[in-house]
Amino acid sequence: MTATRDRPGVEEFARLADPFRRELMAHCYRMLGSVHDAEDLVQETYLRAWRAYDRFEGRSALRTWLYRIATRACLTALESRARRPMPAGLGAPSADPAGDLVERPEVPWLEPVPDELVGADDADPAAVVVSRESIRLAFVAALQHLPPRQRAVLLLREVLGWRAAEVAETVGVSTAAVNSMLQRARARLRRAAPGRDGTAGPLTAGQRDLLDRYVRAFEAKDVPAIVALLTDDAVWEMPPFPAWYRGPAAIGHHLAHRCPAGPGGLRIVPVAANGQPALAQYLRDRADGAYRPFNLQVLTLTGDRVSHVANFLDTALFAVFGLPPQLPAGTV
Repeated sequence: MTATRDRPGVEEFARLADPFRRELMAHCYRMLGSVHDAEDLVQETYLRAWRAYDRFEGRSALRTWLYRIATRACLTALESRARRPMPAGLGAPSADPAGDLVERPEVPWLEPVPDELVGADDADPAAVVVSRESIRLAFVAALQHLPPRQRAVLLLREVLGWRAAEVAETVGVSTAAVNSMLQRARARLRRAAPGRDGTAGPLTAGQRDLLDRYVRAFEAKDVPAIVALLTDDAVWEMPPFPAWYRGPAAIGHHLAHRCPAGPGGLRIVPVAANGQPALAQYLRDRADGAYRPFNLQVLTLTGDRVSHVANFLDTALFAVFGLPPQLPAGTV
């Protein structure tokens, strides 16, 4: 294939478009709530862009054009997809920790996303704060309460800072409709997430110490030490189980009576997800002593305490985060 200005070769197109891949991944993730679906839609975006590049007239920046393609691809995908909730977003009250736990694997639960896939590990502190704010788990979970077009309008206007006319052209409505949808989206978002969930800046020395103590307490199965690190209204979620708990007493009861690990039964690897600290937990297999994937916790820190723990029990996420399939016996 001969490369021209209007139809570049594969290498030239990659050079022009690839710098936007991580931010497009973040955009598709916010829209879809799934790291797997977002990866598929980013690939679809680049395929559509490659096929249509000869019709790109340069009236907008390449970045804007790619976002338009990605947004439309996400809206099309959402026509056949249900929203991705977290357990506390299903509307049921905090559960009795002594009650039965019933899995709901058929629910398309919200997924966490590794920071490195969406650019939240940027070395520029200002850029990190912006990207972390927009991919925090609480924000993405709240977005799931919005209809797809409202979701797109809010993200394009408030996260990307597009003009109303640009958004209208992208989602196929009038400018007046964009302004109306934005107002409704803001109101609904406030109801779904009335306050900020923790902070999005770099961890303080005190918070790093908090995480160290939290990890040591978990590996020792020291339940009193764990609950002492929680806020009074801490929330504990664990998809694919719809039950969730609020408060140290309920969480402590769950850990003491339901958590399968005993002292020394867990090994924990720190990772970063959704611009937040996260921990990959490996559970010791009694048969051979090896530690195998158990869950991935995404933590929200408020001040010097843990205010929210999202436990993702889908062990397929370990590969997404580049984690090993097991840790050998005796790993420290």
